[in-house]
Order: sequence, then C-alpha cells, then structure tokens
Amino acid sequence: MCEFCTKHGEGKKWYLQAKNYSADLISDLKRRRYAIDFFRKTTERAPRDLKRLETLSSYPQIIQYLVKRFTTWKQKKEHFGQVLPLEDVEKILSMVNTVVLLPCLCRKVTLQKEVRCCFGLSISPEVDSVISSILSDSYINGPETQGVEKVDKETALKMMREFETDGLAHSVWTILTPFIAGICNCDRSDCLALKVTISHDLKMLFRAEYFVEIDWERCNGCRACMRLCQFGALSYSYSTGKAVIDLSKCYGCGVCRVGCSHGAILLKARNNHPGVARLW
Repeated sequence: MCEFCTKHGEGKKWYLQAKNYSADLISDLKRRRYAIDFFRKTTERAPRDLKRLETLSSYPQIIQYLVKRFTTWKQKKEHFGQVLPLEDVEKILSMVNTVVLLPCLCRKVTLQKEVRCCFGLSISPEVDSVISSILSDSYINGPETQGVEKVDKETALKMMREFETDGLAHSVWTILTPFIAGICNCDRSDCLALKVTISHDLKMLFRAEYFVEIDWERCNGCRACMRLCQFGALSYSYSTGKAVIDLSKCYGCGVCRVGCSHGAILLKARNNHPGVARLW
C-alpha cells in the first residue's frame, strides 16, 4: 500500500476512511487559510513554477535530485494525490454525503478557461457553503464561471464514466494532508500534476493501488486501449499482434479498459505482484 495508507488509513486505503473527509478537518483554521491562499495564488504562481522546473534540467544531477525530493516531501504534507480506478471512485461516492462540481484549477492555469471536471467531497451536508467560503470570489464567481454546483452521486458517477471515454484518469487530492478535498479527472496535457510527474519526473501523486494486466487470449490487437492511456504504458507488439503493458509506467487507473470491447484488460491489486508492489 502507499505510505498514506499506513499513515492515514490504519493499513487500509486512506481515501476510503471517512475521518479524512471530516468537517472537523476542513474547519481547522490553518487548513482553511492554506486553502484560500492555495486557490488564490496557484493561478498566478503555477506558470512561473513550471518555467523554473523546465530550467532545472540544466542544473547538475545532484541539484535536480535534491530539489525534486524536497518538493515531493513538501507536497505530500500539503497537496498530494493518488490515481484511482472507477471502482474506488464509486466506493468514495457511497461514503460521502455531499458532492459539488467545480472548475478545474489546473486547466484554469494551462488553458486560461473554466473546465468543470473536478468534484469537491465531504461527509458534511454543508460542503457547498464551506467550499464557497474557501475559494476566492475571483476563482468561483468570475465572468466565465458558474460557482459551486451541487450534484447527486449518480450524476457524478455518470460524469466520471463519460470522462473515462475521453481518457481522463481519476485522482483524489488532499488540502493539508490527510484532509481529502475532492476528485479530479486528469489528462497529461492539461493537468499540472500529471505533467510534472510524467514529463518532469517530479512526483506529485501516487500510483493507484492497482495495475492492469492484459489477457493475450482475449486481446485482438485493435490498439483502442493505447489512445486512452495518459501514462504511456501501453504499446503494440507487431510480432504477436497484441497490446503490451509496461508495468514500470502503469499507474493503474484502469481507463484503458473502456476501449477494450473484448474484456482483455484486467485490474489487479498492486500488492499481489512482487514486480510493482513497491512501485508508487
């Protein structure tokens, strides 16, 4: 299991623990101040930080290593995520009382426009008003935004399924760990966390508690799964005419299953495979 499961989940999946969605956590003044500052400043700070990250490759290897290790350590304490398959998204939704649809912060930075594909979660029925008080007026009530929109769980799950058909991977995120703020739906081009994790080797999120396995007896080599993978883990073998999974790159989101009409892609528990059990 990932280290958050040990620290914040009592040895179980940390994102399936109701205590980590507690209204007591979000009411903490330090966390609330951090959240307000985070949403207010990220849109200004992120482009500058990305440029700095791009220049980091020109520095000596030891400097790159230390900067990345420190940044990851800091992010784990403040704002860190983990990839989820749809099965665990559904379990989270069954636990919480309130779900709200929000504009994506990353896409607000990278695309300069609102894309509503993030969900705020809470076991408190008052989460919509809490989130409204945390997000700055300029973030949720600007000329191109619709503010906070409460949705039922069935609608949220339906939207998640639709996001998968477009290749978006689900991820769960903290605001001052271990408080879980919500679920995002990410792609490599627009999501800051995926971009820096995959393209710049700066870890911003854990892999899922799973990995995928291909059943070659069922695979017909159509390659439909490849277009859905945000992590570059799938390829095609010309000699066998089958899809191939690189387990060192697989984050276990399970989104590739949507493209497989033959049921050839299976989701497996990461802890049960010695080759990836320690790969987070």
